[in-house]
Amino acid sequence: MSAKRNRMALDALAVGGEFGILEGRSFALIHPIVMGGLLFYTLWAGYLGWQWRRVRTTQNEISELKRQVKPTPVTPEGTPVEAAPSPVELKIQQLTEERKELIKGSYRDRHFNAGSILLGFGVFEAIGGGVNTWFRTGKLFPGPHLFAGAGITVLWAAAAALVPAMQKGNETARNLHIALNAINVALFLWQIPTGIDIVFKVFEFTKWP
Repeated sequence: MSAKRNRMALDALAVGGEFGILEGRSFALIHPIVMGGLLFYTLWAGYLGWQWRRVRTTQNEISELKRQVKPTPVTPEGTPVEAAPSPVELKIQQLTEERKELIKGSYRDRHFNAGSILLGFGVFEAIGGGVNTWFRTGKLFPGPHLFAGAGITVLWAAAAALVPAMQKGNETARNLHIALNAINVALFLWQIPTGIDIVFKVFEFTKWP
């Protein structure tokens, strides 16, 4: 048991002190803090994307309902007959008002900006986490956390690569973008337990700063 503990300590301790604070606890904790923030930012970016999707799908629903509206009846003299709005017309009015409110939210631009920030900071910190481990231990440790992090980074890039096709109205690209980001969130959540274990080891085997 003591031999195993000593090996774990060696895995978590700095490689020799030549990198100074870069091997310490302060620098090691930057990665989990930033990635925790990026998890919530990912969910926020997803919410913005979903609202932008509602702007488009609501318009499609309105167009479909308009095709169902029956022509206004007229008298033999050609005068339109006044009548209460039909359920379909009331639904069109409701969806039109909802869409106007959604448009005010500028969700398209906000989602694009959030995705760009997420991609930039996410890739930077995903690589930074591996670099930090190397500073601290002199090597990397293949395992679920490392592989899931690599997968998340690839999914970020793949989802971003679909944006040009999405801007041209490619519905397949839009659905694939959503699917990739859903998998990304699932991997992100799955990473939490292994990430917490690593944080515990950092506190156990490193010192401030």
